[in-house]
Amino acid sequence: MPNIPFDTVLAQIDAILAAWGMPEPTRAVAARAMAETDLMGVDSHGISMLPMYETLLRSGALNVAAEPRLLRETPATAVLDAGAGLGHPAAAAAMDLAVRKAKAVGIGAVGVVNSHHFGAAGWYSRRAAAAGCCGVALSSARGVLVLPTGGAEPMLGTNPLAFAAPIPGAAPFSLDMATSAVAGNKVKVHALQGKDIPPGWVADASGAPMTDGAAAWAMLGGAVAAGRRPEGGLAPLGGPGITGGGHKGYGLGVMVQILSATLLGEPFPPLHQARRRPGEGDRIGHLLIALDPAAFGGAEAFGEGMTELAAALRGSRPADPAQPVLIAGDPETAAMARRAAEGIPLPDSLIALLRGVAERAGAAVLV
Repeated sequence: MPNIPFDTVLAQIDAILAAWGMPEPTRAVAARAMAETDLMGVDSHGISMLPMYETLLRSGALNVAAEPRLLRETPATAVLDAGAGLGHPAAAAAMDLAVRKAKAVGIGAVGVVNSHHFGAAGWYSRRAAAAGCCGVALSSARGVLVLPTGGAEPMLGTNPLAFAAPIPGAAPFSLDMATSAVAGNKVKVHALQGKDIPPGWVADASGAPMTDGAAAWAMLGGAVAAGRRPEGGLAPLGGPGITGGGHKGYGLGVMVQILSATLLGEPFPPLHQARRRPGEGDRIGHLLIALDPAAFGGAEAFGEGMTELAAALRGSRPADPAQPVLIAGDPETAAMARRAAEGIPLPDSLIALLRGVAERAGAAVLV
């Protein structure tokens, strides 16, 4: 795969969003969120999302000109309306507001309603950590792809959750995970790269595991593009049964749905799909939370504790001496350094898709 410099990836995203009519302030946030996600090695949620965003734009569901609007506010909470725009600008504004509230009263929790896909949840929790706070990011999802434990039809989205905590003088602890066995877009990445997927990620309509990446994404991606549920689906985190803990992943997925959508008045996706009007937005919800360590055990004590915790975990005896124990966020931090120097690998199949998106938009083709 060719490696594309970070600045080129950022410029290509920005050029396409500009051609679609997205205003500069919100466009700058969305483009940086997507490009930095690719820089972190999360290829499923960066520039590869543009073809899906184009589909939403052409359907009339996505309002790229939207700007976040404050709906209600208390000292510790608020709700923003994303205006059926891309979720990145609204979620970033929500986390920044949550951090300001946390600095004032110890905790801030800001919801976002009437939104679309917001990329990688970890980009927002890291944003809080960079400001000295612990950050939590939760989101509902557009696609109904995940099978409940014991179920034969998808009922949930991949419903991601992320948590980040600052470590003085170092990269943060940064957990970013889907509540399904894998994010749906990781299946897309395997399909674009011509790779098989591990058994246990996706099941077909009969419940049999699928391993052909292209076939699995054709089933999942085709359903998402059409705004319907696939015949099969993704397993919850832990797998399809209870022996691997799949019931725990299922429960986490429902919890994220409640906190990021139901709590904010947003609909349950399978019900929204059934009664959605043409051109209506996805009505995805996000919840961004910030906690200021100074309001709890004290910022200095927290920093010392995080430094010791990270050192103890990394210094623990590994099962394989060649594979040291890591903490959440270490792989992304390493990827950022590597890709900043070498560029971001993009498969030829994705480059072809991106060139088509740019040409149809009337934007410069930069990749």
